[in-house]
Amino acid sequence: MSTLVPELEKRRARRALSDKPIPTDVLERILHTATLAPSCFNNQPWRFLVVKDPQKLDLVKKHLSPNNRWATASPCIILVATKAPLDCQLEGGRDYALFDTGMAVMALQAQAVREGLYVHPIAGYKAVELRKAMGIPEDYVLITLVILGYPGSDTLLNDKQKELERSERERKPLAEVVCYDSWQFVG
Repeated sequence: MSTLVPELEKRRARRALSDKPIPTDVLERILHTATLAPSCFNNQPWRFLVVKDPQKLDLVKKHLSPNNRWATASPCIILVATKAPLDCQLEGGRDYALFDTGMAVMALQAQAVREGLYVHPIAGYKAVELRKAMGIPEDYVLITLVILGYPGSDTLLNDKQKELERSERERKPLAEVVCYDSWQFVG
């Protein structure tokens, strides 16, 4: 009998992280898995800036939104960027670089979970300032930061975040996000 992919079933956007370093071989497997993601014409438009150096990490962490204070425990943050010319630009304004890079990040997350890590992509950071501070060229879009870490203490979490850590993961029912043969969504 078929089952769901365990790493995707288990994956949660956890916040209670340890500052325990992530071994290089583990990071290499995670990043290699990300590069196996499909992409339009095999363009592989993703760019991953892996930040492990303590001084560089501090620089990245200074650009986090206040609600992402929990991420300051992370020993490794991956900055994910791309630009439209690296991938297919199709009719209807479909710049595939964002989609393809998103698939790579999902593959990265699945491998991170398999390695026993918490993995949490975030959007709460000062994107323009961080891009400049890290020397990422202006024509790149800094899409997300992927926060990595082993499970750890919840001391950096606010009360709401602690509650989320303990709660069941909520997903919309399939009937709300899937229809067959004709568009049946309202709104």
